[in-house]
Amino acid sequence: MALEPCRECGKEVSNNAVSCPHCGAPHPALTKWAGTGIDWKSKAKIFGIPLVHVAFGRDSIGKLRVAKGFIAVGQFAVGAVTVAQFGIGIIFGLGQFMIGLTALAQFAGGLLIGVGQIASGVVTIGQFVVGIYGLAQAGWVRYMWSPTRVDMEAVALYSTIQMRLEQWLGF
Repeated sequence: MALEPCRECGKEVSNNAVSCPHCGAPHPALTKWAGTGIDWKSKAKIFGIPLVHVAFGRDSIGKLRVAKGFIAVGQFAVGAVTVAQFGIGIIFGLGQFMIGLTALAQFAGGLLIGVGQIASGVVTIGQFVVGIYGLAQAGWVRYMWSPTRVDMEAVALYSTIQMRLEQWLGF
């Protein structure tokens, strides 16, 4: 184990140190550190926004990388179409915690359609839902199809959705 100067404060640190014990700089023995993960943007742009932005990890100062593009992919992301753990998908979002026009996530906040364990939207599918039409175990909706409640309007809507999906997917 050799000692080298920290690139930020200049004090001696181990060349294996993950952070400087004096100033907290990440990987202080390296002359340059760009952070962890990936931050890639496509050259193609729509209205000055990258068509695709993929971002994971942290930047050189330890800040979380956030994907921001028409198509955004990352742990944290914002885009028209988003795939993320936490995100805003303006048109569509897929992830663990998602908000958007349509959302498919564990916790889905869809303005129009929400599908998830906990979901909101006009049309909702999940374990617990909030909206107008709900296909769920429980929820707070106007029309519900659940083990304990059957509103014929909800049955008709979800039966039609199932039929159209089967036609579209060729079942």
